[in-house]
Amino acid sequence: MLSGCPTWPEEFARYYRQAGYWRGETFGELLRRGAEEHGERIALVDDRRRISYRELDARADRLTAGLRELGVEYQDRVVVQLPNIAEFFEVCFALFRLGAVPVFALPSHRLTEVGYFCEFSAATAYITTDTEAGFDHRELAAEVTAKVPEPPHVIIAGDPGEHPFHALEDLHAEPVADRAGPSSGDIAFLQLSGGSTGVPKLIPRTHDDYLYSFRASNDICGVDADTVYLGALPIAHNFPMSSPGTFGVLHAGGRVVLARRSSPDEVFELIERERVTLTAAVPPLALVWLDAAEETERDLSSLRVLQIGGAKCSEEVARRVRPTFGATLQQVFGMAEGLVNYTRLDDPEEVVLTTQGRPISPDDEVLVVDDEDRPVATGETGHLLTRGPYTIRGYYRAEEHNAAVFTPQGFYRTGDVVRRTPQGNIVVEGRAKDQINRGGEKVAAEEIENHLLAHQDVHDAAVVSMPDEYLGERSCAFVVPRGHPPRGRELIRFVRRRGLAGYKVPDRVEFVERFPRTGVGKTSKADLRAAIERELVPHLHEEKKRA
Repeated sequence: MLSGCPTWPEEFARYYRQAGYWRGETFGELLRRGAEEHGERIALVDDRRRISYRELDARADRLTAGLRELGVEYQDRVVVQLPNIAEFFEVCFALFRLGAVPVFALPSHRLTEVGYFCEFSAATAYITTDTEAGFDHRELAAEVTAKVPEPPHVIIAGDPGEHPFHALEDLHAEPVADRAGPSSGDIAFLQLSGGSTGVPKLIPRTHDDYLYSFRASNDICGVDADTVYLGALPIAHNFPMSSPGTFGVLHAGGRVVLARRSSPDEVFELIERERVTLTAAVPPLALVWLDAAEETERDLSSLRVLQIGGAKCSEEVARRVRPTFGATLQQVFGMAEGLVNYTRLDDPEEVVLTTQGRPISPDDEVLVVDDEDRPVATGETGHLLTRGPYTIRGYYRAEEHNAAVFTPQGFYRTGDVVRRTPQGNIVVEGRAKDQINRGGEKVAAEEIENHLLAHQDVHDAAVVSMPDEYLGERSCAFVVPRGHPPRGRELIRFVRRRGLAGYKVPDRVEFVERFPRTGVGKTSKADLRAAIERELVPHLHEEKKRA
């Protein structure tokens, strides 16, 4: 087991194995079985090629050999930052077979995030692409290697350019006889948690627990060998990876189609051409698709299920799915730390439209409690706590944080505020943490405040959420200037230049003389949010009308 990763007490692990949740299979064995059972069936389609199960298995074997020759070994951490391309899966399965541990970064991450991931995890290698969406990741890799005390090997999917980096394709080597691989209880990878402080926490997922989550999701979501899944969200996200996502579809022998961009033009063309049956979106993206679908001439009739998750889907958007697409809406509410809830495909319409579903497993233990951890009555709002066969027992190398967010009994404090219906479905009411859910991307207020405070003309800063009809929430930075206030656009450019992912940059800046205070003298963010509702939102509505 990777050092620094809390895991389940033995009595729980034994029960989960006996109950059949954990079956002793690894990701590497999953792909080998897929190659044997499905052979020349197409596993992956991206914007350049179509890859069969047998070819994916062989390419993963060759890359496993090449990575080993480079010096990547069992339990080494490897930061993986790849877009929606087939190489993502070749890299993942090669690392899984080595027993090395991918640390999944998103294409939108920049120097602040990627440098931290490499340094904190002591990564042996960093695997990224050459360019994506006009951004040169090779230049980012050069900045990372200059910043990190012990620079990792840099491997580029595509053209390394003038840099002394390794080309991913050149690493493919002749496979050697099978060596002993990882066990199913080993850490398969580290995912990223949003975090309320801006310091990303790394989430350790084992082969056993993660395979159970998407295997059980397949049963709930009707995924089988005939499923054609469109990955339109960034595929390193937990949602399109396992709910049931790309890995669930590969487990079932279906076909995964990768969209490089999530625009309606590209997505609708792929749905029509590949006869896509299942795809997933966050609410703002679903709204864009719904608007475009009313005008498109593309044949979208193959689509049977549209999943919406990552943030709460409004009832107004939910009601448009079936009339527009002719597909069943499935609401998904989950977290990279574990617990996933689905509305079922045969649920009554009102359940699908107004709730976020119920848990995967009969052994998902869910508590809804008040501020003193006392259970609340059914239908009352409270904090969501959970533990179960695929919910982690702690973050990687985060002992102090783990003591705060996990109870002594092993329940994870999700930070979500919910209520449960008499039928056991969950309705999400919001977040307890100081965090903004910007279209499914979590933005930690404290992180952005720290960047704003680095500006010489900023005395104090407070970042809060503001409502948005497309993204659900956007970020608004309230700033107390030091002397003459800078221009809002100048502050936004300043934060952007500090190497943050674009979605973290404040959407709006408001200057104030002082912040409202709580009774104990803290900044009252509740009052700032109320000011947005009272003063700013009506103003924005008027601006929209005039536009």
